Amino acid sequence: MPKDRAPTRIQKKNRKAILDSALDIFSARGFRGATVDDIASAAGLSKPNLLYYFPTKESIYLTLLEGQLDTWLDPLRALESDGDPLDQILAYVRRKLEMSQAYPRESRLFAHEIMQGAPRITDILSTDLRQLVDEKAALIQGWMEAGRLAPVHPHHLIFSIWSLTQHYADFDVQIRAVLPGEDPFAAAPDFVETLYRRLLTP
Repeated sequence: MPKDRAPTRIQKKNRKAILDSALDIFSARGFRGATVDDIASAAGLSKPNLLYYFPTKESIYLTLLEGQLDTWLDPLRALESDGDPLDQILAYVRRKLEMSQAYPRESRLFAHEIMQGAPRITDILSTDLRQLVDEKAALIQGWMEAGRLAPVHPHHLIFSIWSLTQHYADFDVQIRAVLPGEDPFAAAPDFVETLYRRLLTP
């Protein structure tokens, strides 16, 4: 879409419709299983109209991925040296679980990309993401060395929080099959908070 002037209300509406429809399709089928025709049809637009906003399927996909990564990492960025370490870690766990409940399609989109070897975001993972995780792991390590948290491997602590909380989005069908008629997010917050509180309390 041309960027020399502010988008109109209709343009904003169409762009949102494209991204929302693409998120549905990409999160269900992955990048390879989606087509521009499918996305355009789901968005209620013609293919040429869609290509006015996004020139390729990959440009739609990358817009979704990059936006999700930024949102997904905000709670990790919020870990700061001020405040109680355990309270901050538990708040991070709760926020990640809330995001899995609120944004399951985004979580599955990211999981599809990772399982394919992250061909479109490898550079981001090995630079921006790695730098952020290393920075927060060093902060957590400092808390542990000061006796404010029980000692565990800080990187693996972060990995475990990612895998445990995002499991509720990525494996939603499996969880609901095992717990028919039960909202899995009803008991999950207390469980994960107890787990990490016991793990990390000095």
